[in-house]
Amino acid sequence: MLAALSLAAGPTPALTAPQQAELLADSAYSGTLLQRIRESKRRIICAFYLFKVGERTDNLPARVVSELLQARRRGVDVTVILDGGKEVGRENLSAAGPLTRGGVRVVIPGGRRVNHLKAVLIDDRYVMIGSHNLTHAALARNREVSVLLDSPPLAAQVRRYLEGIR
Repeated sequence: MLAALSLAAGPTPALTAPQQAELLADSAYSGTLLQRIRESKRRIICAFYLFKVGERTDNLPARVVSELLQARRRGVDVTVILDGGKEVGRENLSAAGPLTRGGVRVVIPGGRRVNHLKAVLIDDRYVMIGSHNLTHAALARNREVSVLLDSPPLAAQVRRYLEGIR
């Protein structure tokens, strides 16, 4: 159940409309992420520092890839932004392959800035933001905390920020 929350985002004015938020601790994140992807209608933009699919077919990041590809086949515009640095670039390129082949737009920004984001925007309404990378450990075993926000005004701000990453 989402609880009411009022948010302020950096130097922008505080949002005045009631906002909805839900804490996603530990493995609760993966179920919510998969559900929101399945229910998406128009747009998904994901940004992650690390997207490690791995070899096991039962790992959660592989399920995320599958759901993103299914969303794309349903006509959802899907973009995934990943870091390309030497620490994670190899894993991210491995995840990018099947996504790109399935019609997902994958962005790996150039330059020296690290893309350390862990954010998902769905249908210009839902924002998931926090500490979860897309690794099986982060989605199933680690202590992680993220938040699901139901906030079209915040989603618009996040979208502008993510679309500015090149």
